Amino acid sequence: MNLLRQLFRIIKINRVLTHYQIDKLVLAHTKFAWLIVVNQLLPWNWRAKSQAERGERIRLALEELGPIFIKLGQALSTRKDLLPYDISVELAKLQDDCPPFDETHSKQLIEEALKKPVEEAFASFDPVPMASASIAQVHAATLHTGTDVVVKVVRPDIKPVIEQDVAIMFSLAKLLETAVKESRRLHPVEVVAEFEKTILDELDMMREAANAAQLRRNFEGSDLLYVPEVYWSHTNDNVMTMERIYGIRISDTEKLIEAGVDLKDLSAKGVVIFFTQVFKHNFFHADMHPGNIFVLPDGRYAAIDFGIMGTLTPEDQRYLAENFLAFFNRDYLRVSELHIESEWVPSDTRVNELESAIRSVCEPIWDRPLKEISFGLFLMRLFQTARRFGMEVQPQLVLLQKTLLNIEGLGRQLDDELDLWDTAKPFLEDWMQERVGFKSLIKNVKANLPYWIEQAPQLPGLLHNSLNRIAHNGLQVQSTQITALQTEIQTQNRQQRQRAIGLALILLGLFLPLDLVYSGWTQIALLAAGGYFIIKK
Repeated sequence: MNLLRQLFRIIKINRVLTHYQIDKLVLAHTKFAWLIVVNQLLPWNWRAKSQAERGERIRLALEELGPIFIKLGQALSTRKDLLPYDISVELAKLQDDCPPFDETHSKQLIEEALKKPVEEAFASFDPVPMASASIAQVHAATLHTGTDVVVKVVRPDIKPVIEQDVAIMFSLAKLLETAVKESRRLHPVEVVAEFEKTILDELDMMREAANAAQLRRNFEGSDLLYVPEVYWSHTNDNVMTMERIYGIRISDTEKLIEAGVDLKDLSAKGVVIFFTQVFKHNFFHADMHPGNIFVLPDGRYAAIDFGIMGTLTPEDQRYLAENFLAFFNRDYLRVSELHIESEWVPSDTRVNELESAIRSVCEPIWDRPLKEISFGLFLMRLFQTARRFGMEVQPQLVLLQKTLLNIEGLGRQLDDELDLWDTAKPFLEDWMQERVGFKSLIKNVKANLPYWIEQAPQLPGLLHNSLNRIAHNGLQVQSTQITALQTEIQTQNRQQRQRAIGLALILLGLFLPLDLVYSGWTQIALLAAGGYFIIKK
């Protein structure tokens, strides 16, 4: 039965793709062009073909194929660096609205997950969903404490449908790579694999709840972003209960103005929230489209839907921050060097050629308000330029690019005069000071000091044991080797004395009261001197 169902699904996909002439779009100039004729002969394809523009045809085909393909289209719409502009614009119009599933199923799923009747779990529960999407639908409810909540329920039997469609997507992606050589730079198989991971993660409500809880802790007490509370007693693998948010959708600018919200301030806050998540917390909401963002009466942002979150390695954070700052300072040589150092482009790339190419992309955007430029188009041109030098798509940066594009959309909507660069630059400069400046030195010393103190007494013993092993093993050491070993021992002894002095200076700088014997500048001098003795070779 599964094979029969999959066969019918493949026939439907073929019928839809042929009707919207996607087969011609993909195969027309390849060695598989004969498949177009074969498609026309199949009886389910005997109908008039759509004559819309190619971007619209692709969008309509995905909408007809259903929720999973719509999700894929939405994911692709953020990759303006990979897709032609007209296609990415059409894909951005895809809406993830789906008919709700039966309320009886919804209540049954909740009761199975919470192991109690809905009436016992909630003081009130609205069986009519507030919203319904491809993965889950949301119901309004009230806890017995009187707290208003929303209950998110995963669609029944959705996972087998996803797995079936994703398997077909992999087959289509492999066919595309084989048939169209140019498509290989788009990495269709990798895109589908990335999509599969993302959408399967969205099915796990415990994972989403944990994401929400982490983001809430990160912004606890913040005047920028509010994250609703998760109620773990009413949450399970396929059901999540969360505090209900009462606010104005970020996209409803008329209501925001009526409520007296300062749109310019709100726009700038959005940029600060993004950079705070990426560089301070290294944990960012990667699905910040207008449907997931509200504005509370006190002017704070409020986020929902935490199924897609992103992180970066410390190395990527550092290189990314340095890249941004180099951009802001128009230091295109440094941008080029960073691309090579981070291995985003091959190590044998000629830095001057890359610098010249990057300058030609970046210079036109400076000193212009956001309304006159598109950061999405800028990114697209930048990555197209970098690809000429062998740059591959960086998977770890995909979600970051998507989020940044969403931020641009919010900024353009709220304040088309926003200068994205001026808003972000002070934040990044402070971050870099904390990471590579004197603040970073003090922070690292404090973090490592207990370990250094613990290990210091063991150094003489380790050296003694090493010399004993050499003696007892009867190693034949030539006179030159003996001299080298003596020199090494003297060096180690000198470094040990230096570290002891350094530790003493640091302890003195950290723990003696400022007003007892020295000023704040003396403390800085002690810490700096201590750090010097510790790292000195």
